[in-house]
Amino acid sequence: MGKRIFLSSPHMSDEGYEMQYIKKAFDTNWIAPLGENVNRFERELATKVGSHAAAALSSGTAAIHLALKAAGVGEGDIVFCPTLTFSATANPIIYQNAIPVFIDSNYETWNICPKALEEAFEKYPEVKAVIVVHLYGLSADMDQIIDLCKKHNVVLIEDAAESLGTYYKGKHTGTFGDYGIFSFNGNKIITTSGGGMLVSNNEERIAKVRFWATQSRDQARHYQHSELGFNYRMSNVVAGIGRGQLKVLDKRVEKKKYIYEYYKTELDELEGIEFMPNNDWNEPNYWLSSMTLSGKIRPIDIMEVLEKENIESRPIWKPMHMQPFFEKYDFVETDVSRLLFQNGVCLPSDTKMTDEDLERVVDIIKGLWLR
Repeated sequence: MGKRIFLSSPHMSDEGYEMQYIKKAFDTNWIAPLGENVNRFERELATKVGSHAAAALSSGTAAIHLALKAAGVGEGDIVFCPTLTFSATANPIIYQNAIPVFIDSNYETWNICPKALEEAFEKYPEVKAVIVVHLYGLSADMDQIIDLCKKHNVVLIEDAAESLGTYYKGKHTGTFGDYGIFSFNGNKIITTSGGGMLVSNNEERIAKVRFWATQSRDQARHYQHSELGFNYRMSNVVAGIGRGQLKVLDKRVEKKKYIYEYYKTELDELEGIEFMPNNDWNEPNYWLSSMTLSGKIRPIDIMEVLEKENIESRPIWKPMHMQPFFEKYDFVETDVSRLLFQNGVCLPSDTKMTDEDLERVVDIIKGLWLR
């Protein structure tokens, strides 16, 4: 069996940027939550994406949770959410005792369908917030979504967990909505091992998020809490990793694009293959190179033959409306997400892959068409 090829694994910088910041945290004995690395990571990330303020948190899920809280979402409120996403997008809606309504996708973006979203607004005019996801680093069609949210005076939250480094019409995803969230989980384009960031141009709300995330501790000599708090702040050590990783973000995007273009060049002409869309207004980060199949070869065929050769791949996300926990909630349907799930596969997109690794993956896949 050949060497292991991962779907998308952590990739520390060759320059050792991360260790410089970690070492300083250890040398100063500032390894507990908060500290210079946290403060600077917030500023550096906000500057990178063009946002006024940021709060470094323990996960992207925590960032969505506090974005909903900052938006005033509470018990019984309706929140629109894409069905084609990871459960971490939808779970925080339940944390707030709110009610998700799932919105289907379109083929043009694989993301939330503006027509389906408009239909949802007509059905639920009392909706409190909209979450939009930029799936696999592909930008949603933000102009139409923003117009709908403004028309209905609804808070827009961008789940950009998978799209750090992606641009929509020249502007970073995660900065169009009232709030944007990023994830630094181990499989993301840059990682802190685990962590997330909430960004917004509303500095007052971000300050409030930091307060909530630090157990809502009031300014008092004794421990006093006037509001419900959360243990959601990022540690100073983890933030040091993030500062180092941020320096190589552009390199990681460049390599992800190279991987995608390699696959597309080598596999695009095989019968029944169609790669994820790339619109003129979208500059993806190509987090995971993904494709759909419509011929005799099915996604499970590719995943199984790669697995036998110690190569990781996986299906497209299973939609939320098809999940046992969420199937009881309403769903505005186009049937696109179901078909993407049934016909889609994510190929190994690890930034440490060599040309030899890519050739190995491609040859194995091509072999299925030669049987």
